Amino acid sequence: MKQLAQRVKTRHIILAVMCLMYFISYIDRVNIAVAGPLIRHEMGLTTVQLGLVFSAFAYPYAAMQIIGGWLADKFGPKLVLTVLSLIWGAATLGTGFAGSVIVLVIMRFALGIGEGGAFPTATRAFTYWMPVGERGFAQGITHSFARLGGAITPPLVLAVVVASGWRQAFILLGIASLAWTVLYLFVFTNSPEQNRRITPEETAEIGYRAGDCERAKRSATPWRKLIHRMWLVTFVDFCYGWLLWVYLTWLPSYLKESRGFDLKQLALFTALPLLAGVVGDTFGGVVSDRIFKLTGRLRFARCAVLVVGMGGSLAFLVPMISVANPLTAVWLLTGSFFFLEITNPVLWTLPLDIAGKYAGTAGGMMNTGFGIAGMVSPVVFGYLIERTGSYNVPFTISAGLLALGIVAALFINTNRTVEADEERERREGARDGGAFAFLDRVPTVRIERHTLRRPLHWRR
Repeated sequence: MKQLAQRVKTRHIILAVMCLMYFISYIDRVNIAVAGPLIRHEMGLTTVQLGLVFSAFAYPYAAMQIIGGWLADKFGPKLVLTVLSLIWGAATLGTGFAGSVIVLVIMRFALGIGEGGAFPTATRAFTYWMPVGERGFAQGITHSFARLGGAITPPLVLAVVVASGWRQAFILLGIASLAWTVLYLFVFTNSPEQNRRITPEETAEIGYRAGDCERAKRSATPWRKLIHRMWLVTFVDFCYGWLLWVYLTWLPSYLKESRGFDLKQLALFTALPLLAGVVGDTFGGVVSDRIFKLTGRLRFARCAVLVVGMGGSLAFLVPMISVANPLTAVWLLTGSFFFLEITNPVLWTLPLDIAGKYAGTAGGMMNTGFGIAGMVSPVVFGYLIERTGSYNVPFTISAGLLALGIVAALFINTNRTVEADEERERREGARDGGAFAFLDRVPTVRIERHTLRRPLHWRR
């Protein structure tokens, strides 16, 4: 037992706690879709009202990306994530007691506020806990747990609904979220130097320098530099998020309406791509870290996985559009989603690589692309299906966006970091000051006032 305790690093315990957060938060996010038909029946809601309940989450979620990340940079991820988890835990719990559509909308809106800032804050939490060579794995495994939460939600929520009703499902999930908050408070610290369990050897492995965390809080946020370095990552994340939202919202309808699967088959074939995503998330992070350790080239390690992931997703998606066999279409969709999710951990690692101590704000900027895609993609996809009567056109547009994302990923440069920009400006400022530094060494001539005897001709 003692040897096992020595092998388990403090950062790995913290990583396990964060994995649990991703798992629970994703269940809290998608549970409404499973319980939606029962809620609509009990409360007598129209499809428009139920759609309003569904969409109430998306807008604060997108708005809170940058806000939540910035707060984490300024006040530390421990305080910020504690508050956010209390908000979404209370919102999930409150949904179980909702008696009207207005209350449901308010609870979903609050859930969007809490979860909107959670992932950027979690990214900021890894800044001083994960060494560069383990960041891809950390982001991959946490998002694998998120996808696992999405895949396990239907059977989990339905089991509770059958046993006790839909309200009890939300109450139990709300209690689980609040219980996680307590666990997080006991385990997490903003930096290794605040943690009593960590050893000096592990601190050295991480590469943390004493005082880094507190110095980062006092640093002014370089908004212009962050936008300049992160806008391309945000665009790639939008291209990625567009297709991901298609999977999360339209996949069951596509398999039923376009491929003719019945309800029993639907449950299995909807879960297959999502489970492939669980594997893809971890795989992408591990591969990226491995490439970096073998080559020492961080840009190559990140961009290569982005290009291969989005390229592989495109390669499976294009034939899926025209293939005639429904089962072949399912396997192609599964392959496409596997490769799509390979890119996810790298996208979340880039804010750490590029922005460093500003990773919370940068992570929020990056994930704003995903949030905007969430607001636009499902609506445009549905509109195109209604106008054309086919899923082929919207899937073709999704393939085109993947191609654009591949091109954009080639220009992402992790070697051009925000902190490097700041250091260069400091050096240039020192050089400018150095050109006139000799003035500081010139003796100061003190002229004292005294009376001079004027020549005689001045007196005349």
